[in-house]
Amino acid sequence: MAATARRGPVPGGEKRIMCVGLVCLDIISVVEAYPAEDSDIRCVSQRWQRGGNASNSCTVLALLGVPCAFMGSLATGHAADFVLADLRRYGVDVGHVVPQPTSCLPTSIVIASASRGTRTILHACGNLPDVTAHDFEQVDLSRYKWIHWEARNATEQAVMMQRVEQYNRARPPEDRVRISVELEKPREEHLLLMGLGDVVFISKDLAQHFGYRSAPEALQGLRSRVQPGATLICAWAEKGADAIGPGGELVHSDAFPPETLVDTLGAGDTFNAAVIFSLSAGKSLQDAITFGCRIAGRKCGIQGFDGIV
Repeated sequence: MAATARRGPVPGGEKRIMCVGLVCLDIISVVEAYPAEDSDIRCVSQRWQRGGNASNSCTVLALLGVPCAFMGSLATGHAADFVLADLRRYGVDVGHVVPQPTSCLPTSIVIASASRGTRTILHACGNLPDVTAHDFEQVDLSRYKWIHWEARNATEQAVMMQRVEQYNRARPPEDRVRISVELEKPREEHLLLMGLGDVVFISKDLAQHFGYRSAPEALQGLRSRVQPGATLICAWAEKGADAIGPGGELVHSDAFPPETLVDTLGAGDTFNAAVIFSLSAGKSLQDAITFGCRIAGRKCGIQGFDGIV
């Protein structure tokens, strides 16, 4: 299915979901099999694709029909023009993109194996600074029902989240903004964000970094790091996903693998977005992680994101 963009104002003033984090350029080379070192092979195909965790989650939310916004830094140049146009193509609000005219857009070279469905990623981060708490002060929180952070510059992001918490204290429950955060990379400085989210996503890589051998084991071991009443979620690839809710209940969903594994790039971002979509619509935690696993499975069966719904 081609991208379906929202046009014009959000109907009825419907509140949005914002994702804060990275947008980058992915240059994806699809090969029959991962090449041997110092070899010379032909690609099956090659494409440019907008990437970055928060950016990808916006794509999925937009495809699910949710009004959403992206906040992140953006350099100038042809590649930056490409990713900005692609955000707009999906109807993502880019009003809080922060221009960085002296920086370079981060780029990822992705080698995707058609025979195994794996992807190997080479990152070139460039010199693009992340958005700051000062940038976030410009956000009108009354327009949002949910803000999701991709853990990056954690000290600045903690100040952003604390601003949302302060905003929420003065409002009734139905007007509060829910906070979620994804901790993907096993970086110690990101751990302080675990205690600030209403919903916290931890990756398999982070769990294994701490010595945990399964999602349930990781959730039990890391639960003390989240604030009381928070939800902790861990997806574990082909093992599906597990979560601990506010009352301490542990729920599980099996994975929904496609008949043929095609492209796993962005599967985790897809899972996160689908879970946020479900929880923001009032679904149960069990229903949310099951839906997340189902949509992530569909994504793994196609190139890119168009066609997940």
